[in-house]
Amino acid sequence: MGNFFGRAFENAKYALSCGNNDLYVPVRTWHNRLFYDQEHIDKYNEEPWGIGFGRSFWEGNEWHGVYAMAFKDSNFYLETIAGYAYLYNWDLDNSGDWKVGVGYTLSLTQREEYMYIPVPLPLPIASLTYQRLSLQAAYIPGVKNDGNVLFAWLKWTF
Repeated sequence: MGNFFGRAFENAKYALSCGNNDLYVPVRTWHNRLFYDQEHIDKYNEEPWGIGFGRSFWEGNEWHGVYAMAFKDSNFYLETIAGYAYLYNWDLDNSGDWKVGVGYTLSLTQREEYMYIPVPLPLPIASLTYQRLSLQAAYIPGVKNDGNVLFAWLKWTF
């Protein structure tokens, strides 16, 4: 397990020092209708206006990124998240322009209901990439009327 975190730390350091710049734009927070009653759905925000920045690099089919985002959470309060992300990608065409990826993020988030104390948030992530533009998403597991949220954002590498 130490080797896993050691590799993640080294890749995060490399992304920060040598990676490309990334712009993150949160686009959707979707509360899974199988786990929420209509009363909760009606009061939750699903448009997480915000922005983020990061740095990333490719190593073969592996993408490594370090990022930070701030956006409106489900209750319309400011939420921040920052961390390291890893995606293994498969080419969808012969040109290599289109890719689909799955992986994880090791992050910290800060939310109003936790008095903005940083909380660890490891999550599964997936992506669909066309050249320098990616639609990425993470799923936050949970229980009835709490968690079970798909959070999606666009990432532009420049």
